[in-house]
Amino acid sequence: AEAAELRERLRSVKHTVLVLSGKGGVGKSTFSALLAHGLAADEAKQVALLDVDICGPSIPKMMGLEGEQVHQSGSGWSPVYVEENLGVMSVGFLLSSPDDAVIWRGPKKNGLIKQFLRDVDWGEIDYLIVDTPPGTSDEHLSIVQYLSAAHIDGAVIITTPQEVSLQDVRKEINFCHKVKLPIIGVVENMSGFICPKCKNESQIFPPTTGGAEKMCQNLNVSFLGKVPLDPQIGKSCDKGQSFLSEAPESPATTSYRNIIQRIQEYCDQRHFQEEKII
Repeated sequence: AEAAELRERLRSVKHTVLVLSGKGGVGKSTFSALLAHGLAADEAKQVALLDVDICGPSIPKMMGLEGEQVHQSGSGWSPVYVEENLGVMSVGFLLSSPDDAVIWRGPKKNGLIKQFLRDVDWGEIDYLIVDTPPGTSDEHLSIVQYLSAAHIDGAVIITTPQEVSLQDVRKEINFCHKVKLPIIGVVENMSGFICPKCKNESQIFPPTTGGAEKMCQNLNVSFLGKVPLDPQIGKSCDKGQSFLSEAPESPATTSYRNIIQRIQEYCDQRHFQEEKII
């Protein structure tokens, strides 16, 4: 009955993309926010961003929605809208202060994730982006299990170039294989820094073992691209603005747009193959 309820609610979702990484601090929420902004740039597309990072919900801040509250209607919880075609849901909207700590055990976290999927009235949406916490435990198992009632296009895995990060990301790739979650590809974030004055490139996180591209070759996983460091990304996130529209000329914006296009192409191809099977 529960699976049928979730299936019914998620039937109007065309594509679901999970943003994962075994490592914290590699830029999952930043990527999720910019992926949502990039997809919503097409006004014909309806985009939803779901933040299941229960203990560290940074999506409200990044989307410029701090202080917003969730409203309940006859058809469930209403998401908070950034644009007419971009809705957001996060545990951050349920806290009385952005500094409040969420001190919950696993079952309560799982219950909230289920509630987000079952009770939020997204309407008809083309893309549901799910921003997850680091790791391979409760929240990840829950979201994969609950979404299997509908369907998941796949996961985008975020890493930084150094081996300390890649080590945890390999675990995340292994997790995806074990739970039969398709991998759309890997993004190497914070990949070098180009000085705006002298144009020299510095490796802030040296790829001592070849970086994400080498790891993807070894593990036979798609490599979606590299995003260089740009201080404007952090500024835009703190101000709740879209970096893509604030810095359209930045090399990082070009990288993001190319990666977003590849994700769209993957989802369209998967949708086409599923329709052929049906």
